[in-house]
Amino acid sequence: MSNQRRQFLGLAAGAIAVPATSNIVVAQGDPSRGSEAPIPAQTSVPERRPAKSELTGLSALLTPEECVVVLIDHQPFQFANLHSHEPTMIVNNVIGLAKFAKAFKVPVILTTVLEARGGKIIKGLQDVFPDQKPVDRTYINAWQDKRIVDLVKATGRRKLILAALWTEMCLAMPTIHALGEGYDVYIVTDASGGVSVEAHDMAVRRMVQAGAVPITWIGLSGEWQRDWARESTLADTIKIVAEHGGGSGVAFAWETQLLGASKP
Repeated sequence: MSNQRRQFLGLAAGAIAVPATSNIVVAQGDPSRGSEAPIPAQTSVPERRPAKSELTGLSALLTPEECVVVLIDHQPFQFANLHSHEPTMIVNNVIGLAKFAKAFKVPVILTTVLEARGGKIIKGLQDVFPDQKPVDRTYINAWQDKRIVDLVKATGRRKLILAALWTEMCLAMPTIHALGEGYDVYIVTDASGGVSVEAHDMAVRRMVQAGAVPITWIGLSGEWQRDWARESTLADTIKIVAEHGGGSGVAFAWETQLLGASKP
C-alpha cells in the first residue's frame, strides 16, 4: 500500500463518528505528527424514558361524558361510489354507532350535503333519531359550517367522534380543521368509507399524521361501557351488539338459546 493511500485512510478513519456508547477508542490527530494519546470513550449513558403521553393511561380511554358525535353525509349519492368497504357494512356500523351514542346519552349531530340532490340520510340512521333534522349544508368541509360548529360548542365537549362518507373529503377536511382548533378528534374508520381502498387508506394516514386517533365502532362502545357491571347501559349494549355485532351477535343469540334450553 502506498504512503499516499495510507495517509488518506488515516484521515478518513479520523472523520468517522463513533457512538457515545461505543467502547472503541479513536486516536485523533494529524497523521503527519504521529499518534497522539487516545481519548477515552464514554462507557455509559443514563437511560432516557419517554415523557408521559396524553394518549396513554386510563384517562386516555374515552368516556361518554366527554364525547360528541358528528355523523356526516351517509346519503345515497355517497354510497353509490363507495368502494373501500362493502356498503352494507358501513350501513350496519354507522347505525350501530348511532344507537350506542343514544344509549350512552352522547350528543349526536347529523349533517347532509346538498340533500335535495344527494338524498336524505339513510333511513336506518334517521330512525335512531326520528325527531332530529340533519343540518343540510353546501360546504364539503362540515367544520366550515358555523351551525355545526356552534352545535358542537354548545355541548361543551372537546372530544369529537366523527364518521363520514367519503373518508378522503367529508371526514378528512373537518378532522384536520377541528384539530387545528384544539379539539381531540377520533375517526370511526369502519363507519366511514371512500371511493377506493387507497383513497380511504391515504386519508386515514393523513389524518393520523395530523393528530387524529382512528377507532372502530365496537372499540368505541367498549370504552364507553368499560365495565360489564355497568347495568345502566348493559341491556342496550347487549341488544345493539346482538343486532349489529355480526358474529358476536350470532354467538350471543346462541348463548341465549342454550341458556333457555337448560331451563326446566
